[in-house]
Amino acid sequence: MRAAEEAAFAKGVQVEALMDQAGAGVARAVTKFFAKPGKCIVFAGKGHNAGDALVAAEVLRRRGWKIEVRLAFKQEDCSELMRKKLESLRRRPPEILGTTSVSGATDLGITLLELWAEVADELSAAQERIAAEAYLGRAAPLVILDGLLGVGARPPLREPIRAACRSINQLRAKNGAYVFAVDLPTGLDGDSGKVDRDCVTADFTVTIGFAKAGLIADGALNFVGRLEVVPLPDLHSPDKKAKQIIVSPPAFHGLLPRRKYSAYKNQFGRIGIVAGSKGFVGAALMTSQGALRAGAGLVELFVPEEIYEIVAGAAPMEAMVKPVQSYRDLVRQKTDTWALGPGLGKSHADEVLELIEKAKQPMVVDADGLNILSEKISVLRGCKGERLLTPHPGEMKRLLPNHKESRAETATKFCNRFPVTLLFKGSRTIVAERDRPLSYNTTGNPGMATGGMGDVLTGVCAGLVGQGLSLYDAARVGAWLCGRAAEIAIFNNGQSEQSLLPRDVLHRLGEAFEELSH
Repeated sequence: MRAAEEAAFAKGVQVEALMDQAGAGVARAVTKFFAKPGKCIVFAGKGHNAGDALVAAEVLRRRGWKIEVRLAFKQEDCSELMRKKLESLRRRPPEILGTTSVSGATDLGITLLELWAEVADELSAAQERIAAEAYLGRAAPLVILDGLLGVGARPPLREPIRAACRSINQLRAKNGAYVFAVDLPTGLDGDSGKVDRDCVTADFTVTIGFAKAGLIADGALNFVGRLEVVPLPDLHSPDKKAKQIIVSPPAFHGLLPRRKYSAYKNQFGRIGIVAGSKGFVGAALMTSQGALRAGAGLVELFVPEEIYEIVAGAAPMEAMVKPVQSYRDLVRQKTDTWALGPGLGKSHADEVLELIEKAKQPMVVDADGLNILSEKISVLRGCKGERLLTPHPGEMKRLLPNHKESRAETATKFCNRFPVTLLFKGSRTIVAERDRPLSYNTTGNPGMATGGMGDVLTGVCAGLVGQGLSLYDAARVGAWLCGRAAEIAIFNNGQSEQSLLPRDVLHRLGEAFEELSH
């Protein structure tokens, strides 16, 4: 980031121009998740990070948001550019901004919160709750912009910043505020991901230009939350091959082109799904629906004869359900892509292993397919076709036992050992493949921590492979789509983290696909 900024400045790009671009990007991120205007409280330090937050606040104000600014410094100590942005806000009509400071003073429309020790003592949880309720109707969102410290700061925190961080976390815990960290959460080391004990807990981190290494550290997950990257047109990455990348829609450009008017079903993949067993019919159905919603041309669902009638009666009418006597027989099926494992059980493990090993088509392996593989992992070295494995952390431990490295190190080690593509599910899903950069997914939310989400993802990935995507790209696009569909279901369609179901993700996949087309 520093190198890119220096190169931009050398070409005549002004700091203020980057700040305006960054602030506009932060505002877009807020409105992406909260289309309805509400109340935005800006916690501002005295550097450029705060300037980004103030620009974002001004953009939000023009879109109908009510804005309050809390200053964690004496005004005379701020940078020249920060002072300019602050003065721009101060000139706004008082009725647009809050007018009452902590001490009761009025300051041209800005609520001042100068957090040295005696002021910090006044910020009790009760005062915060009263302040928030005074600003908002019950249905309006309360959003906080953390613009206290930027990428150059390192823990430990010092006063008055520490008090400001505590105040942000209180508003989040007691008032249900959603916290957007500008560039990175205050109190988190941008290089290592280590955090101060009072680090801001962000629901969203809107990082500027490029993602910082500390934001993807395993220990930083609960402080970073949903990660959004705001690219700046004037910043260019160094001319070197990245070892780790953050995925976003621009990275998928060209992977899913608009279909020709003359298109027909056989061009978009015949997907064979091997899933389901007695008591686990739902897994087979959700995998089928995932493949269909992802654009597969044809979907065939192969199930044991004992559950055939149940599945045939409940399956999507667009899927073809076929009974199977032996999974070995499926090796001769003319499919383009396989999806294997959800709800499969382990009663036919030998047959399943043989299918995994001998099928020449690409295959997505999940759930019981992974559990069967874990008992004879060497099969992966001799598979006739390409394999995408999609384990959650528990399944990964069975595939690669007795290893305690970070998730990134685990994924890298596994792909160096076996010639496969790995989609390592989690709060920041990792896609790995030998000689390819580790790819981190950014979308999703805790509401996806429920049974069936992985089955949908398996079907979606298979459907994408059937349309010609590589396993690596299908895994990255599939994870992004499912995560984004879950976000749309919660933030735009009335679901909650508690009520979110796999069917909600299925129903919102179309909107997620639409975002990729722009």
